[in-house]
Amino acid sequence: MSSILKVDTIQDTDGNNIINESGNTITIGASGDTTNIIGTLQNNGSALISGITMADQWRMTSTFSGTGDITSNLERADSLLQGNLGTGMTESSGIFTFPSTGYYHIIATFELDGAQNSSYMSGEIYATSDNSNYSLTSLARGGIAGNQGTDDRNSVTCFSLLDITNVSLQKIKFKVDNSGGVAVGSSSYNRTHFTFIRLGDT
Repeated sequence: MSSILKVDTIQDTDGNNIINESGNTITIGASGDTTNIIGTLQNNGSALISGITMADQWRMTSTFSGTGDITSNLERADSLLQGNLGTGMTESSGIFTFPSTGYYHIIATFELDGAQNSSYMSGEIYATSDNSNYSLTSLARGGIAGNQGTDDRNSVTCFSLLDITNVSLQKIKFKVDNSGGVAVGSSSYNRTHFTFIRLGDT
């Protein structure tokens, strides 16, 4: 047999409001109170998660010449004091899979090493919604002007903000377009590298 308790306000023994309902708004506690939730707080059946729960960083470990997708020589950054938060990205042949749905901020930085007097490079982020066909979502281009030495360098950075609703179908990859230079990598520290930050639920 079920029971129903009908009240507008519940107070503690000192007369302070613990729970109050007014105009279909429920207030728990008061200013200065600490509310401790034991278990999982939900919103319409889904758990509430506050703050950033995933931050991950990858890098290219060796130089990349020419034009094409970056499909190899990738590792999760592991330099001194490196901090990767939560369950990070999964990578296979240059294809990055997201660990969960949500809004993600993608930051891709590419370092160019000029091998000729005039070099340029574009770094690009591509995304797919069907795990097959990829479209360009972000591009940054930089160059080294003529009459420069052979060891002049430049970096370009591009960004994407993606709404990931299906981790099986929605993925990303990175591409380099070079003319007269190489994209530089390192296994010791970040040169050409990629940052993934989950901002919140979709």
